[in-house]
Amino acid sequence: MFKRSFLGGSPDGRPVALWKSAFELPATRGRIQAVSIATRTGDNGTSALMYGRRLPKHHVRVEAYGAVDELNAALGMARASGAKPFIGETLLAIQKDLVAIMGEMATALEDQERYVADGYPGLESEMIERLDQLVARIEAEEVSFQGWATPGTTLNSASLDVARTVCRRAERRISQLQAANELPNQRVLVYFNRLSDVLWLMARWVETHDGEGKTS
Repeated sequence: MFKRSFLGGSPDGRPVALWKSAFELPATRGRIQAVSIATRTGDNGTSALMYGRRLPKHHVRVEAYGAVDELNAALGMARASGAKPFIGETLLAIQKDLVAIMGEMATALEDQERYVADGYPGLESEMIERLDQLVARIEAEEVSFQGWATPGTTLNSASLDVARTVCRRAERRISQLQAANELPNQRVLVYFNRLSDVLWLMARWVETHDGEGKTS
């Protein structure tokens, strides 16, 4: 659902803001008329970007924003795995950042100006500054790094470590996108490098606060 409505665009190439109403489920004679998720437009091995351009599913751009989509799901798992309010609220804010970043990454270079002109959000320097503030805040507390190389002390800390590794993979895919001169916003790579640090520190914060009986 997310991939079709935001990353993939509409089947006819219109951005999500222009076709959202067409995807809603109208009531007909007291019943809900379902719309199938299976558009079959990707059966030929291609995936749609914003504004209808299509690329092979293995293209470096599709790989990059697909890895960020996986990261978003991993953060959702970490948030749902018994996270304390500080962790849960922070992860939710980061997930909202990722939605904007994925939209920008799922737009071809030729359509970047149009994307901005249409008012879609992108990655701003303030997003990186918030991550820097998180790093400083967590490091200012008494956080134990004991046993960090063996995740699994708590469900939440282990989930955060999984999210961190997914974040590192997304960073590698984004680095490939940059090397191919397909990444106009250079802040994107900086953001994910910093985010992986934040997730590592969050996992250590959780272990320090919830990791009774922690073993190295």
